[in-house]
Amino acid sequence: MDRVSRRERAERQALWRYQLIREAADESLTAKQRGRLVREIASRSHPGTDGGAVTVSRETLDRWISAWRKNGFAGLEPKGRVSARRTPADVLGLAVQLKKERPGRTAAQVRRIMVRMAGDAPSESTLLREFRRQNLASVPVTSHGRFEADFVNELWVGDALHGPMLGGRKTYLFAFLDDCARYCTAARWALSEDSARLGIALRPALSAWGIPCQIYVDNGSAFKDEQLSRVCARLGIRLIHSRPLKPQGRGKIERFFATVTSQFLVEVDPDGRAGTGTPVTCVSELNDLFKAWLETCYHQQINDTTGMTPQDRWNQGWARERPRRVEAERLAEAFLWSQTRVVTAQATVQLFSNVYDVDPALARKKVELVYDPYDLTRPLNIIADGRPAGVARPQTITRHVHKKTEAARRDEPTLNPGDTPATGVDYLKLIHQARQQELASQGLDYAALTRTDNPS
Repeated sequence: MDRVSRRERAERQALWRYQLIREAADESLTAKQRGRLVREIASRSHPGTDGGAVTVSRETLDRWISAWRKNGFAGLEPKGRVSARRTPADVLGLAVQLKKERPGRTAAQVRRIMVRMAGDAPSESTLLREFRRQNLASVPVTSHGRFEADFVNELWVGDALHGPMLGGRKTYLFAFLDDCARYCTAARWALSEDSARLGIALRPALSAWGIPCQIYVDNGSAFKDEQLSRVCARLGIRLIHSRPLKPQGRGKIERFFATVTSQFLVEVDPDGRAGTGTPVTCVSELNDLFKAWLETCYHQQINDTTGMTPQDRWNQGWARERPRRVEAERLAEAFLWSQTRVVTAQATVQLFSNVYDVDPALARKKVELVYDPYDLTRPLNIIADGRPAGVARPQTITRHVHKKTEAARRDEPTLNPGDTPATGVDYLKLIHQARQQELASQGLDYAALTRTDNPS
C-alpha cells in the first residue's frame, strides 16, 4: 500500500471513529449520561469503513473519547510508520516549538505559520514525519462522502460546534455549509445553544446569499425548535433532520468543524490563560477573528475533493444560476416567533406575563400569536383558523423582550487579555490584519451592508 493510500485509510478510520463517539464526547454530559450513552453504542453493531458490521467495546470507546479530547483527530488515527528526519535541525526545531506550544496544530497549520513568518517552510509531509518521529503527529481528516449537491444553494448543512470556555462560559459555533461549494454561508459564535442565537446566525446569511432549497440539520435543541420550522415554512425551504446516531450526509460539516478546530481554535488562547496563541476575551473578539480567518484562509484553500477553493466554486455556481431571494419584509416576517394561546372570555390574551386586547369575536377561541421576540410592546399579529384575524394590542406590559433574545443581545463581559505568546507568533492577529488591509484596499465593503447583527 503506497503512502497516499495509507494516509487516506487512516483519515477515513479517524473520521469513522469520531462519528461513532461524537455525542458521547460532548463535554456537557455528566459521567452518568456519558456512561449510559457509551454502553448503548457498544451494545450495537455499526457499519465499518469497509462496509462490514463491527462492534466496539466500551473500553475502546472510552479510550477514543480520551484520545479525541487530548489530541483531536490525530488521537483517533491508527499509529503510522515513523520516518527519518531529512530537514535541517534549526528549521525543524522551530516547527517542533510551534507544535509543542499549541499541540492541536497540525502539520499543515504549522507550515502556514512558518510561511507567514518567513515566506517559506518545509513541506507538510516533511513536518508530519518529524512530528510522528517525536510522537506529535496530528493529521487533518478528509471527508469521503458520496453525496454532493448539484448546484449552490441546493442544500445547506447546519450544525453547532462546542468551542472553548470564555469567562467561565462555554461557546458554541452555529454554522451552515453549502454542500456543493463547501462555502460557509453562515457562522457565528455565541454563549448559548438556543434558537435565538441560531436565528442571529442564519438570518443575515439568507439575506446575503439567497434562499436554499433545503436545510439539513441534526437533532440539537436549537435545530428542533419550532421557530426554525416556522422560518423554513415561511420561506419555502425544506427542513430535514438527520436520524439520531445516523450521521449520513453530514461528513462535510464534520470535516469543516475539524478544519475549524485544527486551524482556528488551535490558535485561540481563551482569556489569555496559556500565554500562547491569540488571546480572546469575549465572543465579539472571537467572531471578528473567525470572520477574518474564514474569508482569508478557509474560503481560499483548495478542497481535496472539488479541486477548487470554496470561494471559486461558490462564484462559479452563482454565475450559472443566481440565488433565489425574497423581499426584506418577507424575510423579517419569517423570523418572527409564534405561540398558541386561548383567548379569555374578556377578549384578552396573555403572552409572557403581558396582557393584550383582541377582537371580542375571538373570545374563547384558540389563536396563534405572531410576535417580534425583540419587542413585545408592539401589537401582535393573530392567526385564527389558518387566516389572519387582526392584531392583539398591548394592555399591560411587564416583559419587553423574550428572555432568550434578552440574553442574546446582552453585551459580553470584557476580560483582561493574556500575555504575549512565547514565540511572538499571533497567527490569528496576522490573518485579521491581512483581512483589514485587503478590505481597505478594496474600499467600501458593500456585502457587509446587507447584514445586520440585530434580527429585529
